Amino acid sequence: MTITLNVSGMTCGHCEASVKGALKDLDGVQNVDVNLATGKVDVQYEEGKVTEAEMKEAVEEQGYDVA
Repeated sequence: MTITLNVSGMTCGHCEASVKGALKDLDGVQNVDVNLATGKVDVQYEEGKVTEAEMKEAVEEQGYDVA
């Protein structure tokens, strides 16, 4: 499955790497695509292994807001 998270506060490559790393560390996340210009983060994941809430929490722990 794929979900799109709307993340605010990302401004640079470091931000992108932080968000990608936090999400990829979650069990069940298969791929992460970050678009800095739009603030959209597409997460491909295995349903049943990780929840949307866990993904949002992982991003928020890096200091970014998820709408």
